[in-house]
Amino acid sequence: MAAPHAVDGVEGSSSETGLTLSDSSTCDVKRPQFGTRILTDPRQVFQHNAWDNVEWTGEQEAAAKKKVLENSLPLPPEKQEEYDSRANEYWNGFYTIHENRFFKDRHWLFTEFPELAPQCSLNHESHPGASGAVESQQNSQDREQSGEHAALSHTDGDFPGSSATYRILEVGCGVGNTVFPILKTNNDPGLFVYCCDFSSTAVELVKSNPEYDPGRCYAFVHDLSDVEANYPIPDGTLDVIVLIFVLSALHPKKMQASISRLARLLKPGGVMLLRDYGRYDMAQLRFKKGRCLSENFYVRGDGTQVYFFTQDELHELFTQAKLEKVQNLVDRRLQVNRGKQLTMYRVWIQCKSLKISPLISQNFEVLNQNFDLRKAKTFFFQ
Repeated sequence: MAAPHAVDGVEGSSSETGLTLSDSSTCDVKRPQFGTRILTDPRQVFQHNAWDNVEWTGEQEAAAKKKVLENSLPLPPEKQEEYDSRANEYWNGFYTIHENRFFKDRHWLFTEFPELAPQCSLNHESHPGASGAVESQQNSQDREQSGEHAALSHTDGDFPGSSATYRILEVGCGVGNTVFPILKTNNDPGLFVYCCDFSSTAVELVKSNPEYDPGRCYAFVHDLSDVEANYPIPDGTLDVIVLIFVLSALHPKKMQASISRLARLLKPGGVMLLRDYGRYDMAQLRFKKGRCLSENFYVRGDGTQVYFFTQDELHELFTQAKLEKVQNLVDRRLQVNRGKQLTMYRVWIQCKSLKISPLISQNFEVLNQNFDLRKAKTFFFQ
């Protein structure tokens, strides 16, 4: 269930992300990562639509905390239970109303998450497999021999995409605004993309899209919070799991079990990618009284729910799932409405977490945001 973040003005256009957009089907354009446009002169604030890494003053942070505290009285337990039990109804209603007109494709994906199209981001080299350089060379030979037959229909093998050599799962796919850019951009013949959503309406919209290719993609309905429900993918088979503004839609008490269950799907060397709402984001500060479910957890007017994270909370979730930190950073963005001369502060958190063997984990150093994940996987799994 991809959170309806466009309602709150999140990353729906180039002006909101601060990125230069181009045709998502090409590998030749390098878009700048966030963090490259810095406001050094406050008098120039309305020169651009967005500014990166904006430092908050002590007064701003104090005001944000005060605003959250004022609206922190939780709704009665019975009302909270109602929103939780009817979550499927609310999400289906959301997608029935908006269909595929609500979201825009996330063109920043391959800059921030090059793991989604490694043959583009790494000078068109093939992405190393989970077992390192040896397996990477073998995969390369296999792909040369099998060519276009490497990506088989989901009807072949023991499970959908069983013959694929690089597997990506997006959880909370919505109407496919991450899935379809991946399918357009990643031309790896061994690629297979899985995508699921809590909303059956959203999944049907994905399947009815003309760009949906059953030979390269498999969409299915799944409740992330139901850790007893089976995935159509065996444990230890995924290279990448993507969570974009979706974990925040779960009840906080269900998050740890959900992340731990997803981690089991990753192969050693697999990576979990997350981008979600940070504490004191503009969307949190806009909630009025009567919308709080619990601390930093709210219900929108359409009945969908949203949580606002800290870096430490997400680090703890991934650590408990036995995943190692590669990246955990805050994207503080100042968005500007030049027409109305308004400024809006956004706070998002981006994480990358790596699954490694217990033996390697004992000696694994914490990776910073500039660490080359491809080299890390080659080193640890060769």
